[in-house]
Amino acid sequence: MQDGAPPLLGDELPALRTAVPGPRSRALAARLAAAESRNVTRIAADTPIFWDAGRGAAIRDADGNVYVDLTAGFGVSTAGHANPTVATAIARQAARLPHALGDVHPAEPKLLLLERLRQITPGELGFGILASAGAEAVEAALKTAFLRTGRPGVLAFEGAYHGLTYGALSATWRRDFRQAFEAQLFPGVRFAPFPSGTAPDPGAALDAALAGVDEALRSAESGPHPIGAILIEPMLGRGGLVVPAPGFLRALRERCDGARRVLIFDEVYTGVGRTGAWFCCQHEDVVPDILVLGKALTGSLPLSAALGSPDVMAAWPPSEGEAIHTSTFLGNPVACAAALAQLDFIEQNGLIQRAAAVGRHIAERTARWRETIPGVVDVRGRGLLQGVQLAGPGRRALEVCRLAQEQGVLVLAEGSDADVIAITPPAVVTDAQLDAALDVREGALRATS
Repeated sequence: MQDGAPPLLGDELPALRTAVPGPRSRALAARLAAAESRNVTRIAADTPIFWDAGRGAAIRDADGNVYVDLTAGFGVSTAGHANPTVATAIARQAARLPHALGDVHPAEPKLLLLERLRQITPGELGFGILASAGAEAVEAALKTAFLRTGRPGVLAFEGAYHGLTYGALSATWRRDFRQAFEAQLFPGVRFAPFPSGTAPDPGAALDAALAGVDEALRSAESGPHPIGAILIEPMLGRGGLVVPAPGFLRALRERCDGARRVLIFDEVYTGVGRTGAWFCCQHEDVVPDILVLGKALTGSLPLSAALGSPDVMAAWPPSEGEAIHTSTFLGNPVACAAALAQLDFIEQNGLIQRAAAVGRHIAERTARWRETIPGVVDVRGRGLLQGVQLAGPGRRALEVCRLAQEQGVLVLAEGSDADVIAITPPAVVTDAQLDAALDVREGALRATS
């Protein structure tokens, strides 16, 4: 912790006092290596930096270096790091009642949040199951689909990322996540192509993907795992920030026929205003049977939700005093209070419109990169989820991220091959911060070309 350091205002530009990582971050990393499983945090010469404070789109590390954050903390901080409205709501609720018996004797914030989510979700998605992590909510959605249809199989998509708990991991595409645990994963998940809307021929990509979908649905019928759930991100997140070909989501909607199949949209990353709409599926006016949310829902604390239609959620039996799907922290009052404050702040401060405007500005800048920087093969995205894909394996993208970090800009590489540089800032990023960060990104791209 930086004793005596001035508070961040949130609009700071990059300002480095030491090499990155600095000496204090390196010392903390050495201590972490002695305390944490070695598979969690990568510890190397260039990483990690230890965060000390955040505000808006600015982060200060343990050595006093200030960065512009183009990650929004994995997409969590849509309304900015340490948003004062959210922080005040957290403190107030923590002082009043930090915990309750969520599925026995709940606190009022749980009810208020479920009612608020009903107001902003499309269609009739008004019945919710609250959880902590996005993967938990995905698994609640999969359980719901099985109860509704009696069909255990799942159709997921190439590039998908739904989490790393066993049910969610079974529907996650990346081999590096799956390989060590393959023998324990549910064998009833099939994968179909995800058609890119920026492919050279989006129509051909759409046709090929739908052929793959139909073949998977057909072939599963004769096996032990007929498909009862189609689980998809309406825009790939960790799979490379890929917008689907127009008409794909609607075609999936048409293939979900009531009791036989349930359509689940995983909007843990894309939801809560990040793409320039409350939910990414609204760009194509398609309503799922179940919508899964997380990350930006609170902007700070662990909370997720699976929100379903009355018909689908009626598959759950009424509680007789012992819920068959629950958790200790279900509907935690502090997390629910944070979510209520986050949703109000986003709406009242026009952050959905701001996300769309920032996205247009990023798209204009990155389109020029594709034309002028060797190896930039695609730029794509919606709102605050933008990606720059580089040719070849992911080493260059990772090098770009390293160079940007050394100049005070935090970025991540996405995609199954780590070949996509993500631009996913908070909606409250200032124009000056954004342009300064994009200048650094552009310079790093040119330096590695």
